[in-house]
Parts: sequence; C-alpha cells; structure tokens
Amino acid sequence: MVDHLIDGEEKNWIPRLTFILQEGESKPFPPFDRFAHLSLSGDLSLEEKLEIFKTLRKKLATLRGMPDLGTHFEKKGLHPAFGPVRVRELISTWAVHDLTHISRISRVLANRYRTDVGPWIEYLGILKK
Repeated sequence: MVDHLIDGEEKNWIPRLTFILQEGESKPFPPFDRFAHLSLSGDLSLEEKLEIFKTLRKKLATLRGMPDLGTHFEKKGLHPAFGPVRVRELISTWAVHDLTHISRISRVLANRYRTDVGPWIEYLGILKK
C-alpha cells in the first residue's frame, strides 16, 4: 500500500492539480495507473518507503503557497475517463482517498482484538464483516 501512496504523490495529486491550473480543459491530463505500484520491484524497507512518502507528502505544503488557490476551486480540467472535473473535486478526492486508506489500516489494527473483546464485539462496528 505504501508503494501505491508514493506513486500517487509522485504522479497523481499535485501533478494533476498543476496540470489543471496550467491547461484547464484544453487537453486531458495524463491517466494515472492505480495499479502501477504492483509491478515495481523494490528492495526498500517499509521504514525507507515511509520516509519517501513523508518527504513527498511535504509537497502538500505547496498548496498553501499557491496564490489564491481558493479562487481556482471551480476551475475545470479534463480527466481522461470522467471528462470535466473541478479542482475542488480533485482536492476532495485526495482527502477521501487518504481517509479510505486510514480506514483500512484501522480495520486491520482492530481485527487483532477480534477475539479479545468478547461479547462487546456486538457494539464494535469496525469488527463487523
């Protein structure tokens, strides 16, 4: 999963935002292969990958440095599959994408306690299948 997050930071979120701001709807932005990370052969440890992700994610601060980003929220770009999309939709999708992965990690962590919680499992939706 960390490989997927790294790939998204490198090729998806900020690059697409930049593309929309520069090109608008004049041409579609490059497609993003959500599964490209599966074919990567890497010898990096999880710690090394997390450090790479951390470094890449710091680019998120560039959003704060973009002059009047809020004035561009309604600007449209051309998604290769969906057609016209807005900057605000891209940024919102980025946030929900992160939350989806956080949710998955939480479920895995909670599952370790599946048998330990005993009858309280009835009240713990995260442990429901």
